[in-house]
Amino acid sequence: MFTFLFASLTPKIYPMKKFFIVLLLVILPVIFVHAQQSKYASKNPTAIKFFEDALKCFDKQYNEKGFQYLDDALKEDPGFVDAYMVKANIYEDQKNYPKAIEAYQKSFLINPDYFPNSYYTLGKIEFGIQHYDSARVHVEKFLTFKGTSPDLVEKANLIFKSCDFAIEALKHPVPFNPVNMGDSINSAEIEHFPAITADGKTLIFTRALFVADNGKRKIYNDDFYISNFVNDHWSKARPLSEINTDGNEGAPSISADGQYLFFASCEDRPGNYAGNRKGFGSCDIFLSKKVGSLYQQPRNLGSVVNTSAWESQPSFSSDGRTLYFIRAVRSKYNKTNTDIFVTHIDDSTGWSVPVPLGETINTIGDEESVFIHPDGKTLYFSSNGHPGMGGLDLFMSKKLEDGSWDEPVNLGYPINTSNDERSLMVSPSGSSAYFGSDRTGGKGDLDLYQFDLYPAVRPEPITYMKGKVFDADTKAPLFASFELIDLATAKTVIRSTSNTGNGEFLVCVPSGKNYALNVSKDGYLFYSENFTLKDPKNAKEPVIKDVPLHPIKAGESVVLKNIFYDTDAYVLKDESKAELGKLVSFLNKYPKTTIEIAGHTDNVGTKPYNQVLSEKRAKAVYDYLIANGIPASRLTFKGYGDSKPIASNEKEEGRSQNRRTEFMIVSMN
Repeated sequence: MFTFLFASLTPKIYPMKKFFIVLLLVILPVIFVHAQQSKYASKNPTAIKFFEDALKCFDKQYNEKGFQYLDDALKEDPGFVDAYMVKANIYEDQKNYPKAIEAYQKSFLINPDYFPNSYYTLGKIEFGIQHYDSARVHVEKFLTFKGTSPDLVEKANLIFKSCDFAIEALKHPVPFNPVNMGDSINSAEIEHFPAITADGKTLIFTRALFVADNGKRKIYNDDFYISNFVNDHWSKARPLSEINTDGNEGAPSISADGQYLFFASCEDRPGNYAGNRKGFGSCDIFLSKKVGSLYQQPRNLGSVVNTSAWESQPSFSSDGRTLYFIRAVRSKYNKTNTDIFVTHIDDSTGWSVPVPLGETINTIGDEESVFIHPDGKTLYFSSNGHPGMGGLDLFMSKKLEDGSWDEPVNLGYPINTSNDERSLMVSPSGSSAYFGSDRTGGKGDLDLYQFDLYPAVRPEPITYMKGKVFDADTKAPLFASFELIDLATAKTVIRSTSNTGNGEFLVCVPSGKNYALNVSKDGYLFYSENFTLKDPKNAKEPVIKDVPLHPIKAGESVVLKNIFYDTDAYVLKDESKAELGKLVSFLNKYPKTTIEIAGHTDNVGTKPYNQVLSEKRAKAVYDYLIANGIPASRLTFKGYGDSKPIASNEKEEGRSQNRRTEFMIVSMN
């Protein structure tokens, strides 16, 4: 698939010449040490002279002349193993892997124990070109030597395990049917790093436009493009003009409700960021809030999240409080690699100090392209530090109940290959995935592709509630807060808001549990809703519903949809505590307000029975409020039996609505 890196999205790669010099600085001291200690494999002065002339040529990149000198040295002394080693390393640098392998094998025939690290290097080359069986043999041989570098030992162990994985993965390919997303999304330019809202209706991605070639590398300008899913098709992608600048914007992450856009922006030259944005390091993470239909001026997340290091590739969780991102760090071997970090936003809108996800996820290699699914517990990422096919592979890990992460699962072959796989994004439904690839048959360079994600690596099903919040009297849109609460634990699992400009909202609802939804705004009665999603059949159907909020005034009432009793009983169930806590908070916030708690039933049973049951249920709430510090002088309770239905009692759906507890504002000051 694709192996291209961009400075705005991933750490820098150096031009070939610089890499070549670094290579020689690593390899040649070993050989010069041999020379100084008279430990060349050759004692032939003419061969040694040719060999040292070759080193000087390679240092100046006179490669053709350097190879000629090496051949001359080998003619003088066919057993000059040092010459074969240098040949192998130069061929490797040139990506001439067959000749590199041949040179290493000839050096082993002359002296198999001359330089043990060569077995590791040969195994690494073979692994990279999918010669997994021979790669396994050579790294296993390397691991038999004592006193070798701990860094290389750890890497060799990874290659050994990866060979075992790859051999089996090739025997058992996973379903994979990538389909190009077409002309509406892709172009002759580079498209990658897709992001999507939880309703699957809005797609934002990065398009890299070629600017120039300065002789060392190609220069691109990364911009955002946006498309909407209308009539079963993606609309023609258009620039996200309110965010794009003449610099680089990359790796977008849209909050599940579409109200916030996180992205990376980088220095276009030292000290300056795209669009004159202020930053702290080579790349920082920025945030833009949507007002109405437009995203606003981005702001830097600040010095707690962004550092003098490199931060990029954010992914914002649907809980509205958790941000995952990639940071460049120093490994235990004092080398730079990239890890996944996580930070949380607190009630005062401050970010916590980011922490790495831990050794279950992060490795001595690189972790990139992190994506947290809207289910809040399924993490996808790229890594070359876990056993895989080679290069960066795509992995999935599930968050456990204690907050730790399960052992990552490789998505398998042919999703993963010996090349680098990045920028995976999984649809809210979990059935589809999107990624960037330069496979043949595309529109240009990297294109965005969609494929069916096989069931074993899918996230948990989610649904969503979508609509608009408005003033019940004036119909004006309102900016309001949302909380989704797990009824079993009374813990808030998702926080969100409606759009400041138009009142629109979208709240993710993960499956498998029962939830209370609370919508609130200062000066208004809160809104209560209930989601029962333990049945998988209910987990995929979205709820489209507008939310009218009523100003706090005498006579207004709220149905408490998350107050629960057993059938024909009046003892409050534990699942009621979250809703009752909201009512206590409301009454404490407005201490001059008095309310009536009203109990209602359906028409099943006799009227006297229903009357008594409704009174006892209302009193149970009354008693709970008093026990939690609300003065009795502010409370009354009353049972209405089945005398005030709000729906037909002909069907169970209507009867369930009539069985309810309400509170009504009696007076306020």
